[in-house]
Amino acid sequence: MREVVVTCAVLAAACGVVRADGDPSRGEARYGECAPCHSLAKDAESVGPSLYGVFGRKAGTSADFRYSPALKRSGIAWDAQSLDKYLADPQGFVPGNRMPFAGIADAGARADLIAYLAKTFK
Repeated sequence: MREVVVTCAVLAAACGVVRADGDPSRGEARYGECAPCHSLAKDAESVGPSLYGVFGRKAGTSADFRYSPALKRSGIAWDAQSLDKYLADPQGFVPGNRMPFAGIADAGARADLIAYLAKTFK
């Protein structure tokens, strides 16, 4: 079971509007749930793809990872908004992706995770 770019990240308020108030410190703690499958190191693919350089990257394009056809065809470029939507409901946002993750329902938790990822790769 491999797949998905980004299993952990957060940011969004009501109606899918991206929040800019995530807390990177809380997000770092939240990332611990993602770490078993996703590395932050460059070219360190695991069960899931590395999240290194995820912002601005087109979904399904890391050369060393076998993505689902659904993610490859998605046309998504990862940014705070797309990460938020994906992390909220991976199967709803990209039906047929292989990431076995139910999502993060809490918008604040997603915002914290996305803020951590943004800070990590600044």
